[in-house]
Amino acid sequence: MLSGRRLDLIDPSPLDVEIADIAHGLARVARWNGQTKGPEIFSVAQHSLLVEALFAAAAGYSPAGSRLVALLHDAPEYVIGDMISPFKAAVGGDYKLVEARLMRTILIRFGLPAEPSEDLERRIKVADRQSAYLEATALAGFSIAEARKLFGEPDLRIRDFAAFLEPRRPADVEAQFLARFGELDAEVSAAL
Repeated sequence: MLSGRRLDLIDPSPLDVEIADIAHGLARVARWNGQTKGPEIFSVAQHSLLVEALFAAAAGYSPAGSRLVALLHDAPEYVIGDMISPFKAAVGGDYKLVEARLMRTILIRFGLPAEPSEDLERRIKVADRQSAYLEATALAGFSIAEARKLFGEPDLRIRDFAAFLEPRRPADVEAQFLARFGELDAEVSAAL
């Protein structure tokens, strides 16, 4: 990693996880295999910021720790990349094991429960699917009917999240991701 850390993908240690590495990597990993509109890629970091915003909006009030888990929901992709869902399904077991092991390590590193509750995971998945619908229709060329069929239609005002759907320069997204992480992490620390 750019931080100088060496992360063992088979046996990762929380001591080798740095938020700067996560932000840097996620800001440079393209969603939708880069097949999106705009002059820049739409990155996993942007997707993560959108998911956290959707999660927070749906939850009304949600503890900062839950919002931090939502922000970090795809954090393992900073080292393993973002595979499209059909390919993840085809690869199956080993990929999912590596991804889950990395996720637990990341959550532990930032003082979050290694195994989020089923309810929290379900609520994050809802926000993730809402994000996929918005991204698919705004950026990836899906028709509304196709996106509805694959992701369901979110019950929200799309214009409220339009600013999150603008592909941006990786350095700007990295800074925004770090700032949002810092805000949430400070809230978590203040609550302890």
